[in-house]
Amino acid sequence: MSDTQKHTPALSTAGRDLLRRGKCSISNVRQFGVDGRKTLFLLLLLFAIPAGDCSAQTPPPPVDERAFERVPPTVVKRLATRFSLGAFAGRFEETPLGAVRKAVGEGTIKHQGHAGGSIYWLCYRRAQHRLWVVSHGEMGGPDHRVTEIVEELTEKDTETSTDCAIIPEKFSPVVFDGKLHLGMSRQEVIKALGPPSKSEAAQIVYSHAGKLANGFDETAWLILRFREEKLVSMRGFKTTTN
Repeated sequence: MSDTQKHTPALSTAGRDLLRRGKCSISNVRQFGVDGRKTLFLLLLLFAIPAGDCSAQTPPPPVDERAFERVPPTVVKRLATRFSLGAFAGRFEETPLGAVRKAVGEGTIKHQGHAGGSIYWLCYRRAQHRLWVVSHGEMGGPDHRVTEIVEELTEKDTETSTDCAIIPEKFSPVVFDGKLHLGMSRQEVIKALGPPSKSEAAQIVYSHAGKLANGFDETAWLILRFREEKLVSMRGFKTTTN
């Protein structure tokens, strides 16, 4: 873990009132030292801000805020530590977006927002698959390390902005922690990860909060959505705070 990552400040719940829909800038959100779960929740809330007038690019899909309501961090084992795109292996909070871009050979790193509220991302598409590799402002550091990955499987080959590059077939499947990938059944997911922290008809959430050996706090989430009992959307996020 780099020194930049260790000293990343967290955002307080006081910033919630500043997250007004339709605003491109949230640079006035003040920073306080709070626990990593509140930091993670606020960062994910940023995706609820429409990008319509801010950018013609295709940002990551908005987060379902209900996914975080009263979800206890029941998972003891660490989550969202590593990922792979085909043979390319990376790690959350360690692998820069630039390394993903170089390996794939396609895509453009895009940006939205300001200061601690900014996000950087790569967007890819292939048939019915949509993939976003994301770095959150200060949490990702100056080299924009990957803090979140979102992959979705649409019901049909929908029209998504052509600014999302086509990713070569050899960079599939996308896998979290060496075991989680789209197409798995709900039973297979639970067998691989254990009981979820929250379970609904079409969505389950895994939440982890722990303290690392160096004393820093680690928070991670997996938000998994199913259609006809098959995993069609997975979102993994990890952050480390002091």
